[in-house]
Amino acid sequence: MKNLLKYLRKYRIESVLAPLFKMLEAAFELTVPLVVASMIDNGIGNGGNGGHIVRCFVIMIILGIVGLVASCTAQFFAAKAATGFSKELRSDLMRHILGLNFRSIDNAGTSTLITRMTADVNTVQNGVNMFLRLFLRSPFIVAGAMVMAFFIDVKSALIFVAVIAVLSVTVALIMSSNIPLLKKVQSKLDEVLNLTRETLQGVRVIRAFAYEERQYDEFKKSNDELSGMQQRAGRISGLLNPLTYVIINLAIAFLIMTGSDRVYNGILTTGQVVALYNYMSQILLELIKFAGLIITINKALASANRISEVFGYEAGMEMPDDPITVEAGSGAGIEFKNVSMAYYEGADEALSNISFKMEPGQTLGIIGGTGSGKTTLVNLIPRFYDVTSGEVLINGRNVKEYDVDSLRKNTAIVMQKAALFAGTIRENLLWGNEKASEEDLMSAVEAAVATDVINAKGGLDGAVEAGGKNLSGGQRQRLTIARALVRRPGILILDDASSALDYVTDLKLRTNIKELSYKPTVVIVSQRTASVQHADRILVLDDGEAAGFGTHEELLESCEVYKEIYDSQLKKEVG
Repeated sequence: MKNLLKYLRKYRIESVLAPLFKMLEAAFELTVPLVVASMIDNGIGNGGNGGHIVRCFVIMIILGIVGLVASCTAQFFAAKAATGFSKELRSDLMRHILGLNFRSIDNAGTSTLITRMTADVNTVQNGVNMFLRLFLRSPFIVAGAMVMAFFIDVKSALIFVAVIAVLSVTVALIMSSNIPLLKKVQSKLDEVLNLTRETLQGVRVIRAFAYEERQYDEFKKSNDELSGMQQRAGRISGLLNPLTYVIINLAIAFLIMTGSDRVYNGILTTGQVVALYNYMSQILLELIKFAGLIITINKALASANRISEVFGYEAGMEMPDDPITVEAGSGAGIEFKNVSMAYYEGADEALSNISFKMEPGQTLGIIGGTGSGKTTLVNLIPRFYDVTSGEVLINGRNVKEYDVDSLRKNTAIVMQKAALFAGTIRENLLWGNEKASEEDLMSAVEAAVATDVINAKGGLDGAVEAGGKNLSGGQRQRLTIARALVRRPGILILDDASSALDYVTDLKLRTNIKELSYKPTVVIVSQRTASVQHADRILVLDDGEAAGFGTHEELLESCEVYKEIYDSQLKKEVG
């Protein structure tokens, strides 16, 4: 939590004023029982004094109004500080997440990051708000009520001391048992949220396999466990109010009993006994509030720790002291020297001892079975991951020597899953180059064989729903390819980017890319031999290792893996 307090720096004044105004409200609240005592003793007693009763009534109204203003002002400053805190925290957290390297994102998981950005930030915000309003007010009321009791009568005040001690021990025991349970509840809630997200994302697959009942049973089991934990925590926290009320009511009964004797003996007045009773009630209410504050703070601390874990994830890649800039424009040479890569320490290698070289402007085809390491390999070129051993060279220089931003700006990658964002087609294409003209956009659209998509959606300003839900798989792929071409990159990577296209469209797309005027170095990842067979060189991967490297004709002669893939697909096409 300490690491997150820096987000309150802009709200120092509000963070000070909120508790101060709450203490001001508390001071007025502590004054009310004395006014009531005076009204009873000097207004109602001694034959009655209407004028004094009216004066006390007016004072109470003034105290109430001033207290209300102080309370609203405190709430305003607390809310401003808490919402500002969460705004700064959420913004910084999003910036950090966007800067995470792929390895950190893989380890964290999308569901976890969403939970941290939403539920956990909201929980911390609520904790900050409650803390600013109550962390001084409740102790101040309890201490102030005891001081006022000593001011009225020392002997009666000793009852307050004993009651506060007993109540404090009771609250501490309940909290010590309840807080660990609440932490478990929070962790279990994370599990339920993750399962919910996974279920909703894969609902079509679940239905396709008729696994609704199985998935429901799994969710119900997890949800029942969460409910059981919440009930156990609720039963323990449910003891708080009854026990404190019993203790306070016993204390009040004892206070009134001893107070009546002291009134009879002329040591106390009736109004003073009523004031002592009111102070005892104030202590009860504030201790209950304070117990609720402790629960809220512990939830906030648990959420803060989880947020801090995200900030602890490795952000970005290690940069050289004097990075060089990639020259944008024509194709760049790519070379892999004995490259091996594992996703995390101790894991099996996804790539082992890969070596090849491509000249600027050439086309490299990469083919292999599922899980052979194709995507892993192309992700090393823009340095989404770092190699475990070996070197990845661009124009003869290790990618680790380059400025990452300039490297990626000269590289356009179309990933396996076509990702589009809510807005218009134009806005999505401009991700490739914000300064692109209308002619540049349409040229990229034509090269990506996406003219019919533009026409069907009413032009470049046609609407795109979140994730491209209003487009087919092939339409999404062609638009993401067009977005990459708008950049006019030196290196163009198509990671199985035409899997949803028919053979004719795929052929036209590859022909258009080959005829581009700026001649990028092209890397095509595909499951189809038809998509890579005309490449200058083809790299065949098998279980993370290079099974072959050469032209289509050379591989048919020398690479059994490639020949098997080619023959199996040729038979399908013929059949």
